[in-house]
Order: sequence, then C-alpha cells, then structure tokens
Amino acid sequence: MSGIGRVIVGASGSPGSLRALRYAEELARAHDAILIPVLAWVPPGGEAADLQYPSDHLRRVWAEDAQHRLRDVLLAVWGEVPADASVQPIAQRGEAGRVLVEIASRPGDLLVVGAGRRRRRPGFRAGKVSRYCLAHAACPVLAVPPPALAGELGHGPLGWAFWRRQLTPEQVLDERGPAPA
Repeated sequence: MSGIGRVIVGASGSPGSLRALRYAEELARAHDAILIPVLAWVPPGGEAADLQYPSDHLRRVWAEDAQHRLRDVLLAVWGEVPADASVQPIAQRGEAGRVLVEIASRPGDLLVVGAGRRRRRPGFRAGKVSRYCLAHAACPVLAVPPPALAGELGHGPLGWAFWRRQLTPEQVLDERGPAPA
C-alpha cells in the first residue's frame, strides 16, 4: 500500500475500534502518514428528535460531549492525547459510516474500521458501519477483526452489557487481559 497520505480510522470506543485505532497508528507511522481518528455522533433520540425540538444549547453540549468521548478513546489507546501534528482527531455529527466515507475521500486515503463482532444467529445486522464503508468508500478500506476478548464474551446478557457500556480509560484492558499480580 504505497502512496498513503492519510489514515482515517473510526474511533467509537468499542473494543473493535480500539484495536483498529492501534493498527491504524502502526500503518500511519510505517507510511509517514497523517492519522485521523474520527468519532461520529448523532443527537440523543436521533436527527428527527433534534429537528422536532431544536436547541442550540443542546447542540453545543452534544458536540462538547463528543469531543470528550473522543479524548477518552485516545487516552484509552495511548494514555495521552497526542499533541503531534500528524494526529488530527475529529468529532463530527452524523451517522458513522457516512461520516467516515466523507472524510476518507481524497486520493491517498486509507480507511480503517473495526469489523464488528461476529453473530451466531442469522438475520442480525452486525458490522453495519464496516459494511457501509466497504460498499461506499472511494478509497481502500481495511476492516480490522475484533479482539479475541470480544469472541470469548459471547452474546448473552454479559456480552450485551459489555458492548453497550461506556468506556473509560480505566475500564479498557489490553487484549491480553490484566497483568498478573
């Protein structure tokens, strides 16, 4: 993959996106490219709720919250928010797939996404964002498989709670698990 100028990566805070962010960082360093972690967000209740009851104050609060969540994701992965000009985090309003494809639209872009978790039952829509990006992106897309921990968790109530919890740097463990005591 020569000619990579920017590596755009989805950074939602899910275990898959954390792994994708680590991998994207390695790719960006190897190709001396700009790394752009992207957190896409929609208002609580969706766009329709915001249109029905618009509030400039709430829009500012939601945008600030998205910036804080992106900062927390970067802290979880690197332990700090990089001050390096080669890392340019973006928190942008919109559906994740659409936002990622819009940002990754220049020649020399590479889009990195978490592949989502595997589902046992057919009919469920897993990996919606990665599928959207693979179908619509004008640049190469690299889908990084979920961490091994995600597969071991399963899809029961514990798995449901794991995938829908808010991540903080203190809660995120390395894929190998906690250090031995």
